Amino acid sequence: MGKTIKRVLALLIGAGLLVFLGIRVYDAQQLQSAPKAGKKGGARTVNVDVIEASIGDVREELLLTGALKPKEMVDITPRATGRIQELSFQIGDLVRSGDLVAELDDDELQQQVNRAEATIEVSRASVMQREAERDNSNAALERANRLLQEQLIAPQDYEASRTGFAVMNAQVALARAQMEQADAELRELKIRLAQTKIYAPMSGIAATRYVDVGALVSPSTPILRIVNLSTMVTQANVPERSLGSMRVGNEAQVFVDAMPDREFRGRIARIAPVLDAATRTAFVEIDIPNPEGVLKAEMFARVQLDLGTTRQATLIPREGLVYRGQQPGVYIIEGNTPTFRAIETGLTREDQVEVLANLTAGTKIAGRGASMIQEGDRVSTQQPQTPAKTAESPAPAEKPASDVGGRPQTVNRQASAGARTASYSSPGQ
Repeated sequence: MGKTIKRVLALLIGAGLLVFLGIRVYDAQQLQSAPKAGKKGGARTVNVDVIEASIGDVREELLLTGALKPKEMVDITPRATGRIQELSFQIGDLVRSGDLVAELDDDELQQQVNRAEATIEVSRASVMQREAERDNSNAALERANRLLQEQLIAPQDYEASRTGFAVMNAQVALARAQMEQADAELRELKIRLAQTKIYAPMSGIAATRYVDVGALVSPSTPILRIVNLSTMVTQANVPERSLGSMRVGNEAQVFVDAMPDREFRGRIARIAPVLDAATRTAFVEIDIPNPEGVLKAEMFARVQLDLGTTRQATLIPREGLVYRGQQPGVYIIEGNTPTFRAIETGLTREDQVEVLANLTAGTKIAGRGASMIQEGDRVSTQQPQTPAKTAESPAPAEKPASDVGGRPQTVNRQASAGARTASYSSPGQ
């Protein structure tokens, strides 16, 4: 009886396994046949505009990136070693030139000054004593001279009186020198005492407070950083090919990410006379007035410089540029079949993009609606239209993205060394 039950259970388990395997095989066959059934249903049709790549003039501009820095910045350090007794400013406080920034503990120095002043008084009294003794010696010398003339004393006694007078003159000179020495020591101590008070060397805003009250500082220890934000500076390295078009005083447009809807004006202030041998770039500084104080140190800035040069290039409307991952490209239209072609993009200006390689002028490509095309789709085309003739504001040659604050965002393809943007127009304009 037991053996029969075991056989039945084994048969049931085997049958269950066979059913499970059969279901899995059936599901796999259904998955394999599904794409074929979809293909038999026909490809999707997308409505697109047909446009042509064209030749146009490119007006080149240089895009520099860098951090904003204050034109004037100073770290205040003490001139003497001591413990901070008072610190007057916090971060963000307005500091005027000559304001008392900090005081060091001066009790010991004050005591030394008092002692030096007492020493001066002792030296002055000593001088007065020596001068009185000299006057007495001078009177004795005059009396000895009269007695010598009357031959009432020996010449040796007269010489002794004269020597005594010379000695008293020397003692007076010594006392006076000692008083001057004590006075010099007093002046030195007063200078050291004055150095316990630390004053602001310029006007500005307290940017960093390095220490607190009670800290022991030395001449190498910064106490407070003051920055003057009335004029900001940004620095960048400019490629050698662009230096010929740059001059000190050239205007620049400056944009910061913190205020994308605002444009600031600056000027080229300094151009390095020597290029970096490794990178073939020159160091350039641009001054940016900041009367409102809205620009802050270390803000990321984009500086746009008009180089004033033009050249011809192959251009396509921005709406025809599509991406596969990170690869830019266009859809070539042949009949009603779109074919993706990878391209290399160059300069960008608003609604037009420069093509550097793999596309020639006159080639028909998908325009509006190109971003909707997928692999295997067909297109329904409209009449070709020419791209926009001119463009004025810089925009990036990267994946289409919405502008921020009305100002197109520009791609920096050469970080800090300068990227180039451009404006376009047809040759006839």
